[in-house]
Amino acid sequence: MTEPGSVAAGPTVTAGGVEQNGINVIAESERKGTPRDLFWPWCAANISVLGIGYGTYILGFGVSFAQALVAGLVGIVVSFLLVGLVSLSGKRGSAPTMITSRAAFGVRGNSLPAAVSYLLLVGWETVLCALATLATATVFGRLGWGDGNVTKVLAFLVVAAVIVFAGVFGFDVIMRLQTILTVALAVLTVGYVVLTLDHVEWSTVGAIPHGSTQTFVGALVFVMTGFGLGWVNSGGDYSRYLPRAASGRGVVAWTTVGASVAPLVLVLYGLLLAGSDPTLAEAIGSDPVGGLTTILPTWYLVPFALVAIGGLIGGAVLDIYSSGLALLTLGLKVPRWAAAGIDGVIMVIGTVYFVWVADSFFFPFQGFLITLGVPIAAWCGIFLADLFLRRRDYAEAELFEPRGRYGTVNAPAVATMVVATVVGWGLVTNTYAGWLGWQGYLLEPLGLGSKADGAWAFANVGVLVAIVLGAAGYAALSSGAVRRQEDRA
Repeated sequence: MTEPGSVAAGPTVTAGGVEQNGINVIAESERKGTPRDLFWPWCAANISVLGIGYGTYILGFGVSFAQALVAGLVGIVVSFLLVGLVSLSGKRGSAPTMITSRAAFGVRGNSLPAAVSYLLLVGWETVLCALATLATATVFGRLGWGDGNVTKVLAFLVVAAVIVFAGVFGFDVIMRLQTILTVALAVLTVGYVVLTLDHVEWSTVGAIPHGSTQTFVGALVFVMTGFGLGWVNSGGDYSRYLPRAASGRGVVAWTTVGASVAPLVLVLYGLLLAGSDPTLAEAIGSDPVGGLTTILPTWYLVPFALVAIGGLIGGAVLDIYSSGLALLTLGLKVPRWAAAGIDGVIMVIGTVYFVWVADSFFFPFQGFLITLGVPIAAWCGIFLADLFLRRRDYAEAELFEPRGRYGTVNAPAVATMVVATVVGWGLVTNTYAGWLGWQGYLLEPLGLGSKADGAWAFANVGVLVAIVLGAAGYAALSSGAVRRQEDRA
């Protein structure tokens, strides 16, 4: 049976300003804009000052400044290039990423990657909302205005309201909000750099010793996981409104550039700050927002708070929008805005627990999110292999029809994702939570050393292996099925 409302028949974008489109195919009358419009949402989502903190985390792998710089530049650009390539599916299929994913996995078989995607998106929006709440308290505390529960509650209410509002109202509101955030945050971030530039000690940075190949690989994988691989499952959600005639190269380029430009600058500056002052690096490592405030003049703390909070909100807004679409993909029969509202409630509950209840919630939860990064990497390899095996656009209506050409379940694709995930988990280690200590079970059998302290223990090559196995496995097992599907046109 075809899902109701799967193919739009006319304009359904707004009703009282709320986007009514959900997982349906976007009607021709509503397709608009140019690829360059993709710059704004992706830039705003990745201009967070947490990018400066990543400089500390990268150097923490034991690499030199030069190695860290290469790992940062390559990891950011390559991982966001994957997002740009996934974004092609939105233009070619006029539907969200997790709907076009059905072409590879089958209409029902796609429930596996959709569920993983949903958990990852909801997890990140919760973390970002909580960090924005805590960032406000940190800055207000330094100003002497109080960092107690009253401050946290007020900050939480404002942050959550903005995120949920944008998620509920949808595409047009998000595009306008992200444009404003991009410009404002860019100006304020430049202010931060100018005011703290005198803390950079070039000779100290240059004296950091080189690390091993394994530590470099670990830093590279960390960057890829922390940036682009966290977004690959939502790449097509924002390109699906573009006209069919829009340039595919433009879609890839503007998504990649928009998402990469701010992190490239922020990570570079973070490397310089962290490499110049080990004490500052330690402070940033334990508290990314609070650590960055320690070198600011008091009068700039309020603008800095706007940078910190605005950047976190920019990321959470895209997460809640895409998580709502993923929830609909899983079969929930509600309007898109209601799905976003449900995710907002989950985010609020998670944030309350994170900020006011848990003593050590953040690191175990981060471990949970990293663990989900392996199956998402496997899905990304499968999805891109499927996308590039196809010479024609998706048969849009049949993305909603289990009896159509894409079928109910593509068993080889599902099996490929499971196998790539199992192998990937065996080649990563996770020290964020004791209950994740089972990972890394393939390191010793493959002669890569102990998962506790071996040379490859923290390289986390399982993420890269999952992508490669996903792509290669799908190409080997499903290329014939793709040809047969396209022959049915």
